[in-house]
Amino acid sequence: MAKRILIVDDEPRYLRLLEANLRTEGYEVSTAQDGVQALEVFSAQPIDLVLLDVMMPRLDGFGVCQRLREFSNVPIVILTARGEEQDRVRGLDLGADDYLVKPFSATELLARVRAVLRRAQPPAESGQARFFTHDNLKIDFARAEVWVAEEPVSLSATEYRLLLQFAHNIGKILTSEDLLTSVWGAEYKNDKEILWVSIARLRQKLEEDAHNPHHIVTRSGLGYLMPPLET
Repeated sequence: MAKRILIVDDEPRYLRLLEANLRTEGYEVSTAQDGVQALEVFSAQPIDLVLLDVMMPRLDGFGVCQRLREFSNVPIVILTARGEEQDRVRGLDLGADDYLVKPFSATELLARVRAVLRRAQPPAESGQARFFTHDNLKIDFARAEVWVAEEPVSLSATEYRLLLQFAHNIGKILTSEDLLTSVWGAEYKNDKEILWVSIARLRQKLEEDAHNPHHIVTRSGLGYLMPPLET
């Protein structure tokens, strides 16, 4: 079944352009021209990915992203103007999975859409124990579920894939390039901004004290690791 993508943008020119390019590639498309309409469309039909402009009337893209993250882990790609770094960081911090900087080419758009949809697919797990524990952190690989101190934790598909990299490489320092390539893809290997924000979000969800983490630790100048537990 074709994936359905919701495009949210108040510029008719961009809506038409994005819709034409996505339909050409076989995607089904729904559209909305402001944030309130976007939430209405999202609630009315299954959506596999949201392309979300930041500057819109009634409810902006940040508000939509925040509202969606209250009840859904649907992949979200923020659309920002060139040079608006604070918008990209804020969008990622609110739970967006990726961003595109306007203006962008059809090739870049489709590549990002494919990459985000690929990350949204549950990773195949085989030949290993079903459960992983690290102090008060527990992962059920079979069901792609995570708990901290016996409480379930809601992770986006990208956050879950990032966590798996640490769980599968416990005690090993992973460089930024390692993580970006493994989780996001080779085309993201220099995009450290998206990694920094994702690590910060993951720590907020997993750590008792995000400023003094013990599940995901920084090794200055080297990378990150999940340290082995002392026995």
